[in-house]
Amino acid sequence: MNKNKRYEILSRLRDNNPNPTTELEYGSPFQLLIAVLLSAQATDVGVNKATRKLFPAAPTAEDMLALGVDGIKDYIKTIGLFNSKAENAYKTCKTLVEEYSGEVPEDRAALEALPGVGRKTANVVLNTAFGWPTIAVDTHIFRVSNRTKLAPGKNVKEVEEKLIKVVPAEFKVDVHHWLILHGRYTCIARKPRCGSCVIEDLCEFKDKTSD
Repeated sequence: MNKNKRYEILSRLRDNNPNPTTELEYGSPFQLLIAVLLSAQATDVGVNKATRKLFPAAPTAEDMLALGVDGIKDYIKTIGLFNSKAENAYKTCKTLVEEYSGEVPEDRAALEALPGVGRKTANVVLNTAFGWPTIAVDTHIFRVSNRTKLAPGKNVKEVEEKLIKVVPAEFKVDVHHWLILHGRYTCIARKPRCGSCVIEDLCEFKDKTSD
């Protein structure tokens, strides 16, 4: 894909959604970190349902630490892998309180050192909470990047590196959200909704649908 077509794709996605953000609900960088940690192999809808009760009860790292592992579990039992997620959330809160005065560090290495936090989670937090031009490649971004040929790659690391390389600076902060939402609602896995896609004429996917 040439850079002019890529620029037009990103321009249309921006025009269609000028101020994109995550669909996870949160009120602080700490709450975003916990929400993303809970979102692995779970839907944003499911996570929001749990955190609407969890966050009022424990809005800060200190409060969540006071709940204890079992207390956290009580709020997140509806989410998959809740046992290990509760453990990681507790350990993460402990580290934040002991090493960062309860605040979320604006630092990749520090974030990735937290229990249950990998590169993707760190990228989401750095991008959404702190405005870094990071791109967290999930299943939706991986699919859209490969289908459209915007930034094809064999694995998430390749796609992330390609996106960082080819996406112009003016789009970098928001491209993460545009591609997730596009993959979630339009370029869906089984039968993409090409008929209602704003970039259908620019997309290089060979098996387009009429829907």
